[in-house]
Amino acid sequence: MKEFLETVNFIKSKVKDIPKIAIVLGSGLGSLSDDATDKIVIPYKDIPGFPISTVPGHKGELIFGKLENVPVILMNGRFHYYEGYDLKTTTYPIRIFKLLGVETLILTNAAGGINLNFKKGDLMIITDQLSFFAESVLRGPNLDEFGERFIDMSNTYDKVLTEKLKPIMERITGKVNTGVYAYMKGPTYETPAEIRALRILGADAVGMSTVPEAVVSHHCGIKTVGITCITNMAAGVENEVLSHEDVKLTALKCEQNFKQVIKEFIKEL
Repeated sequence: MKEFLETVNFIKSKVKDIPKIAIVLGSGLGSLSDDATDKIVIPYKDIPGFPISTVPGHKGELIFGKLENVPVILMNGRFHYYEGYDLKTTTYPIRIFKLLGVETLILTNAAGGINLNFKKGDLMIITDQLSFFAESVLRGPNLDEFGERFIDMSNTYDKVLTEKLKPIMERITGKVNTGVYAYMKGPTYETPAEIRALRILGADAVGMSTVPEAVVSHHCGIKTVGITCITNMAAGVENEVLSHEDVKLTALKCEQNFKQVIKEFIKEL
């Protein structure tokens, strides 16, 4: 707990009023931070206890500011298991948010489309997740200060907030895609056989982030919402070679809808 408090005290020394809403920005979606006003930007490297983002497209900045005059915290860059971090390290900021008083967390990501009704550039609201191909982020001694040892996962993505998000998504994009997000450890993209298996299991999209953060957020009692940008169709769906550069390029194409959805949604909060 000492390390957590050191991080929190450092942030509070830099920021007077801490927002109640935090947003984690996925690959290629960091431009939302450019729209924030009254910004206080703290590089991750300056924050005690914080890891460093190593993935292209993840700047590595914690930003305190306003979107549409709503105070928010923006994580411009997240941490992944495939970077070599353990899961407790990748989710360290979520526990810091809890100690700072954050009440709502919006998780965003770029992911591969498994649902054959999706196309590149679509947005999807996450309603549930698959994560049993990876170890649990809550493995090991329970941090009782944050939550109970055994937690029910049936409302991981808050149902009330998800319903509030749907009409906003429909108004801006013309449709509402919802689905199950499957978490895989990476950094390799999945094989066509793995994608076929995930589709049978009920997955609509697949990625290498978000789920550990959602589990920790739920453990901490923070209300969580998830939004995915379908930046590519998963392996075997189309005859294309998958690359991170293409993921970032497609994310740029859907960024206007993505940013508008987020801005309208936080005004509702």
